[in-house]
Amino acid sequence: MQPLATVLCISGLAVEAKVARAAGFSVLVGAGDRDRTATLVLKAAAQTNCLVSFGIAGGLEPELEAGTVIVSGEVISEGCHWVVESQYMRRLSDFAHSIGAIRGPVLGATSILATRTEKKHAWATTRALAVDLESEIVARTATALGIPFFVLRTIADTARRDLPPASLIPLGPDGQPHVLRVLADVLRRPFQIAGMIGLAQETRTALSALVGPARALRGLLGTA
Repeated sequence: MQPLATVLCISGLAVEAKVARAAGFSVLVGAGDRDRTATLVLKAAAQTNCLVSFGIAGGLEPELEAGTVIVSGEVISEGCHWVVESQYMRRLSDFAHSIGAIRGPVLGATSILATRTEKKHAWATTRALAVDLESEIVARTATALGIPFFVLRTIADTARRDLPPASLIPLGPDGQPHVLRVLADVLRRPFQIAGMIGLAQETRTALSALVGPARALRGLLGTA
């Protein structure tokens, strides 16, 4: 099998992109804007032969803890289901085993699942392990172009966590949070403080857990 040497990672956050770039990948940052992400991916995908949805994710499987590594070649969205060819799925299985990751479907959502109730419903209806905003775009675009896609994500907010309102403030176009807006929202609604601290801890755990798998991914995709 020929190596997949031209790989593009797609992330929502600047901190996710930093991890991917440190591992040697090119990255597009969609900043949580679906239309912008889809446009960027479509323009860049013609120069690649593999797309990777990369970063952190929300947990849907109730027992998954923050920092759990998810590897997938299967993405579910409303009314659609994408799966990579069996040859790539075998490689993913071996890769997941080698890094101690869990392999299973990922939900590509059109909006953030912010509450435990939303996550519980998504788990019950899809049995996807995790959810993010980029995987649906990655899977749909790659399939349309006839190239493989992979998902490498680590769990940040677990299925047991409600996201504080301040964490839902849209990112800047560079994938960075609007820190002053977030702080202002927390000051207006201080009941969020404990939730924001817990979410920050889980996010740090998820990002740290992403570093090793990102480096290992280069070997899987033949870019090392």
